[in-house]
Amino acid sequence: MQEPAVDTDLAIDDATSPPTRHPLRWWVEILLTLGFYIIYSGIRNQFGSALGDKVKNSAFDNAIVVIDVEKALGLYVEEWVQAQFIAWDWFVVFWNVFYGSFHFIVTIFAMVFMFARYPRRYAFMRSALCATTTVALVGFAFYPLMPPRLLSNCVSQYGACQPGHDYIDTLVHPGGLWSFESGTMETISNQYAAMPSLHVAWALWSTIALYPVLRSRWARLSIAAYPALTMFAIVVTANHYWIDAIGGVVALGAGLALARPLARLLPGPAGTLSLDAA
Repeated sequence: MQEPAVDTDLAIDDATSPPTRHPLRWWVEILLTLGFYIIYSGIRNQFGSALGDKVKNSAFDNAIVVIDVEKALGLYVEEWVQAQFIAWDWFVVFWNVFYGSFHFIVTIFAMVFMFARYPRRYAFMRSALCATTTVALVGFAFYPLMPPRLLSNCVSQYGACQPGHDYIDTLVHPGGLWSFESGTMETISNQYAAMPSLHVAWALWSTIALYPVLRSRWARLSIAAYPALTMFAIVVTANHYWIDAIGGVVALGAGLALARPLARLLPGPAGTLSLDAA
């Protein structure tokens, strides 16, 4: 007689894994995610620009170090890249919207999709995202970095207004969905939380999370291209140096390394917790 089919995603390897303490529940995951993000935002915003001129000076000095490193490598290209496109308002507005929205939209979609279809993979990747974001907090706290858009900014209290830098803060002009220099956003945001780039870290996380489980060729191509598009967005909008993206990759690597032990402490289905969980 033919054996009944087994859902490999829910299969439990009792010989190698202990039973879970708590199963996945959507409302618990939402509360955990919101709680973590609120704590993360609160901690992030206590460092950097909230501490005044002393940190502002350090952030500017660190920016000059980053630029000098890129120049030594012959790869200081951020000003040149922005200059090629800055006259195309519609193009820059698109990338401002991309920068401000896709970061959340794609990440949330990946989490919901995995939760619904691949709960074991979700448990691992959710833990990796949490660990990656926590690692990034260390960078924000100990290495404040003034983004390119603020080097030549003479309007914002967080700008350096230094000659020799020709960046445009594209979130101010031509604009997008929001701006760091609009009222409350300027006050509550850490203007110098640039190293590492969480935009790149989360984008690459989304690719790792989704690419193996997507079936459509176009969906796979889109998610594979997403980190490269994000890299372009952070440079053309002058929100990051490309070295910040390297920092994001390092943070993600640390997050993936910490994901398995963290996943065992959080709710989730029993079974092997790894990138192979699908």
